[in-house]
Amino acid sequence: MSLTLDTYRLLGRSGLRVSPLALGAATFGTESGWGAEQDEARKLFDVYVERGGNFIDTANTYSNGTSERMLGEFTRDNRESLVLATKYTTLRRPGDPNSAGSHRKSLFTSVEASLRQLHTDYIDLLYLHVWDFTTPVEEILRGMDDLVRQGKILYVAICNAPAWQVSRMQTIADLRGWSPLVALQIEYNLIERTGERDLIPMAREMGLGVLPYSPLAGGVLTGKYSRDDLTAANVASDDGTRKSFNLALGTLTERNLAIADVVKEVATELGVTPAQVGLAWTLRNPTVTAPIIGARTPAQLEDNLGALSVDLTAAHLARLDEASAIGLGFPHDMLASDHIRNVTAGDLKLEPRR
Repeated sequence: MSLTLDTYRLLGRSGLRVSPLALGAATFGTESGWGAEQDEARKLFDVYVERGGNFIDTANTYSNGTSERMLGEFTRDNRESLVLATKYTTLRRPGDPNSAGSHRKSLFTSVEASLRQLHTDYIDLLYLHVWDFTTPVEEILRGMDDLVRQGKILYVAICNAPAWQVSRMQTIADLRGWSPLVALQIEYNLIERTGERDLIPMAREMGLGVLPYSPLAGGVLTGKYSRDDLTAANVASDDGTRKSFNLALGTLTERNLAIADVVKEVATELGVTPAQVGLAWTLRNPTVTAPIIGARTPAQLEDNLGALSVDLTAAHLARLDEASAIGLGFPHDMLASDHIRNVTAGDLKLEPRR
């Protein structure tokens, strides 16, 4: 497998062409404590675009809005050639109960604010950022469709939602003639593979391109953490660094470091970096359209882009899969058993649907 950023892929059930690696702009701005200043963020943007990249991911809450504002400045001269994706639902203003959530008021207010910050007339791809368990799906879908009809957004998508709700939304959109969802953003990497149970098969069946965020598990798969970092949990749990963030999320564990060890072994054998191996693994999944890479420095970005030319052998893939394997759970394990296959298919020679 050898790709380049201008080896474009279709996004889900749309005709939109996007690069096989998306540039994540969550690192644009320093409000998080570990992002990039404007000059450094500009270098990241330029490296990505000069290499043929066209797919950039942000959100209205990233760096308290700084990410969108920076992108608004960076894209003034080439806006039409880029695919800008942003999100709504999580921007909460004190004293305003309707500032966050998935409902229509939040949707319209957020989109108008994002258009201003991005200095653009339209958003290529808008995500519902986080499922709120409150807003009726018809309200969400109709609001998104209205914005598409107004030309303020071109395509709609969703993140961080249950598979059954996403499939229900897609079915309703199809039946009502509303704009369908074209993409699903989920956390997916060698450490976090639970999306393989329902979310990824659902996306494949319903026509959504999968865009993995945190494809390197917050940097754990790059090999930069060790067992010493586990014992330092009580010392550095609130220092505002990426390490303390991973400790708080539970990403730094013995299991996860063991997976990272196998990634490092494979990388050494191939003469590449662990980050490149981790990204190359996600790119091998046919339902994945574009992992989202969140580099903080140009050197990190260049290293990540090297994943496009990494060719993992069947033996390497088997080792990585074995080290990171998860149980699919019920009903998947039961349906995959020989007993069930014998009952339902017997001796029938039938090519499985792909």
